[in-house]
Amino acid sequence: MKVLVVTGSSGGHIFPALALIEQLSIEGCEVFLVLPEKKRQSINLIPGLQFAYIPAVNLNLSLKRENLLGCYDFIVGAWKSLKLILKFKPDVVIGFGSLSTVALLFWAWLFRIKTMLHEQNVIPGKANRFLAKFVDKVAISFPQTQDYLRITPEKLVLTGNPLRLALVRIDRVEALEFFKFQTGKFNILITGGSQGSVKLNSICFGALAALSQKNDLQIIHVTGGKDFAQLGSQYAVLGISARTFDFLAQMQYAYSVADLVIARSGATTVAELQSFKIPAILIPYPFAYGHQVANARILEAAHQAIIFLDSELTETKLREKIEEFMSKKGKEGIVSQAVTPVKVLTAAQLLARELRDLNS
Repeated sequence: MKVLVVTGSSGGHIFPALALIEQLSIEGCEVFLVLPEKKRQSINLIPGLQFAYIPAVNLNLSLKRENLLGCYDFIVGAWKSLKLILKFKPDVVIGFGSLSTVALLFWAWLFRIKTMLHEQNVIPGKANRFLAKFVDKVAISFPQTQDYLRITPEKLVLTGNPLRLALVRIDRVEALEFFKFQTGKFNILITGGSQGSVKLNSICFGALAALSQKNDLQIIHVTGGKDFAQLGSQYAVLGISARTFDFLAQMQYAYSVADLVIARSGATTVAELQSFKIPAILIPYPFAYGHQVANARILEAAHQAIIFLDSELTETKLREKIEEFMSKKGKEGIVSQAVTPVKVLTAAQLLARELRDLNS
């Protein structure tokens, strides 16, 4: 089976696509990945993978220069997408969201090639809402997503959000050694998503600086590029044992030692937290059209997460909540209190199966 995969530019689009590609490769499929041009230098792809770039598209209803340039990019991307379809001749095409995928999926629909969408978030994006009416199948990560899509139930399939094969729990002793951490301390993982979050970095650092029991802490902080150098030196001044990363590919080690995660609530982060059953303090990104709030509510309903809206979060509130989590350690073990409502580790296999069914 020849599968063409097209994705948007965010990590929330790309990482699930790569997870599916890993599974398809294991099953002997020939895969071609199409990415937005802006990701050319910023992501490590699977060795040997066929791939191409098309212009990233950013459009809105205005006559601004940026929007006119977006229209031009869309036309160029549509032309390149047509050439990719004709050259690769896929049996099925699957899109992972964003305007950059619309033209390619349209050409596939026009040529009567089987098509599929995957929606990572609870609330679908605009592109996937539009495309859902035309594709043959829509895979969703959460049952609640069906309430936002005006399509027949037969088109929908609940798969969960695919995770990379490497994202499995590591022996805790091995994971502690990976970070050169001691045993018996409270480990916090802080991450603002694939690009990092300057505001989240600042508030988390301020809250940790105000804690009285700093010696009981060990921090893994995925900062993003902007704050990486500065935060590393600031932790050293505080005397907190911390490991900072601008980007951490081996997140399985971080999740395997974390007693608490403080994070944004992108779809991939939520899926990873579900899989590793780690309690979390989630601060949804406020400019994601409500997507991250809805994602966070899934873990809140499962008693796995506390939510702070970005506008209401302060260093004092965060410090108090961290102290509350730390006080529970050693009693029942807060990790054991977390619940996994959706089994996400098989999502890539389920998606691969659905693609094969479309091609049969």
